Amino acid sequence: MIELAPDQLPPLARWFAAGSPGTAALAEHVPASGTGRWWADRAHAPRALAVACAGHVLLRGDPRALAPDALAVFDAHYVQAPTCFLPALGSSFGRIVPWERMLYVHQVPVAAPCPPRGVTVRRLVPEDAPALAALAPDTAWLHASWGGPAGLAASGLGWAAFGADEVLAVACTYFHGTVYEDIACYTGPAHRRRRLALACVTALCQDIAGRGHTPSWTCSRDNRPSRLLAWTAGFRLAHEYVHHFTGQPARRGPVPGAPSDQPAAAVASGDTEAPPR
Repeated sequence: MIELAPDQLPPLARWFAAGSPGTAALAEHVPASGTGRWWADRAHAPRALAVACAGHVLLRGDPRALAPDALAVFDAHYVQAPTCFLPALGSSFGRIVPWERMLYVHQVPVAAPCPPRGVTVRRLVPEDAPALAALAPDTAWLHASWGGPAGLAASGLGWAAFGADEVLAVACTYFHGTVYEDIACYTGPAHRRRRLALACVTALCQDIAGRGHTPSWTCSRDNRPSRLLAWTAGFRLAHEYVHHFTGQPARRGPVPGAPSDQPAAAVASGDTEAPPR
């Protein structure tokens, strides 16, 4: 596949349904935020189209138009696509791992819990970028969909719990669609079980509703803590699906071994105070 510049994109309405919840909202997030990349089998009148952002990929179109290793560029990505793309993925990768996913939509308003003494929950502002950057290195996924800490801090779409000048927990819009905003959250290991994630998520959901949008939440089917937090915050199950993690590109030959846990990209939305999903 070849990368497309924004001015080369075909009309997106025929490729992606407008107003989709969950990870599917990234098709609207990428052109609006300027973060992410577009790919096609050819620049003029493409037959297959892909959009990638923060380790996630959406594929649409006719997979028969793709060369055998055309999707190898999406190594170590989470791919959401119609089942007709599975043979094309299989020809590009020596390993494809399916992950059962659950998509929740916010339906029940929840009162925000009172934060502990000394903790303030407020909207992120541009000046908070250094505090976000100071989080542990393995939290880079949290602001990946905004191009980094400065992008998330400046977006106006994140809420955080602060103790002094330190970020203790964060909830943010991860993929910003025209109808749904798919959210992510994180709590520092030393500050878990204090309901900080719930406080940030609740504030964010109220903020999203105020924009006339609906929050959505995605997580792995076996991530019980994430599902519990979603339910507690007023989300209800809307849909289950499968996406695939790609590895071992066929054109590079097999790579011995496999990771014992999901990569950091796995927690790109709907994360909780639990380990990566």
